Order: sequence, then C-alpha cells, then structure tokens
Amino acid sequence: MGRLAVVTGANRGLGYAIVRELSENGWDVLALTRTSAEPAGGSWPAGVVPVLHDVRSQPTLPLKAAVGQRPVDLLINNAAQGAPHAKLGAIGADGLLNAVDVNVAGPLRLTQSLLPNLLAAPDPVIVNVSSRLGSVAAQAKGDFADLSTSYAYKVSKAAQNMLTVSLAQELQGQVRCWAVHPGKLATAMGQSDASKSPATAARQLRELVDSGSRTSPRFCSLGEEDLAW
Repeated sequence: MGRLAVVTGANRGLGYAIVRELSENGWDVLALTRTSAEPAGGSWPAGVVPVLHDVRSQPTLPLKAAVGQRPVDLLINNAAQGAPHAKLGAIGADGLLNAVDVNVAGPLRLTQSLLPNLLAAPDPVIVNVSSRLGSVAAQAKGDFADLSTSYAYKVSKAAQNMLTVSLAQELQGQVRCWAVHPGKLATAMGQSDASKSPATAARQLRELVDSGSRTSPRFCSLGEEDLAW
C-alpha cells in the first residue's frame, strides 16, 4: 500500500485535480464528497476510494470504515463555502455561520477524528486550503479592497488560518500544519482576475508536500512567496 491521503471537496475543481495528481503519483486517496460519489466531468482514477461525507457533520461510520487503522499521511481540507457579496445591511448571519461551519469546523472535526491515524504516519501533514483573502495583514492594508468578496468568505478563511496556527502549535513536532493559498484559480469560486488552472495548483501542492519543508505553521502561496498571516 502507498501513502494515504484524505481529500475533502474531492469531486470538482481543485479537489478533483488534487485527487488525480496524487493518484497519478502513487498515492492512495480517500475522496470525500458531499452529495455524489461521481466526480464532475470525469471518473475516479485508480487507487481512489470515494466516500460520501458532509464536513458539516461528524465523521460517519462509512468514513471511519474506509480509513480503518491505516496511517493517514496527508489530510487536505479542501471543501469550501462562501456566500454572495453584499453590503453590510444585506448580509445574513446564517450565511456567515455556514461558511465558518464548512471552512473552520469541518477541518476541525476531521482532524479530531483522524488524529490517531495521522499520528501513526511517519511524517504527517495537514493542509487547509486557504486563500490570500484570509490574510488579515493584507486585508488591513487594503490589498484586496477592489475585489467583491463576501464577509462570509473573508471571515471564515481568516478563522481557518487561525485554526491552522492553533493546530500547528498543539501538534508541534508531530504533525506539520499548513494553510495553502492555491493561487488565483479559474474555478466556479474564483475571482474575476483568476487564470491559474486547478491542475497546475494540484501539481504545485504535491511538490510542496514532497519537498519535506519542516516549517509549521506556514501560510503558503503555491508558486510564490509565503503570505503574511
């Protein structure tokens, strides 16, 4: 058996690209999907086991059975939720809370459930797929003030970054924890200036994992300099 990766939000966009990239490079992959066991516009590569799981819920028996006692070398929390951009008076708190549930509580639930499996791996890594838009330092400088980004997405990604830092501090020396901005991806959730393909980002992410970087916590921007928190 090869190294095992668990990837959420795995049936479309960046998630599916990551699944393909890892599988084609010898990884075994558990591909977690919320509503369908079939990827959008394709089929599951060899070595990939799809598992239905909504990250807003506690890990289910099917997921636990799929993982079993195997060490988990890599957990990629890719599932993400945003909300439509709106001015302050029109923002619904429910939308913000849903984004926090998916983007922050979801990775927390999976990390808690899979921690024994992660600790059983020789050199485990947790990757939280974040965004440049979650950088409090950059937002405070007004770097992205011209982008129509929802409160829900910015707030939840900033909170996800803090989760990454908190996990890295508690698991120091045991599990490396990274927040990763994949780049300006040309996907359904991408910004208007996005042009990078999910396949390119997936390759860069695999190369980052294989690089052996020991820094933890780390806020990576794939193909570019690390970001300020």
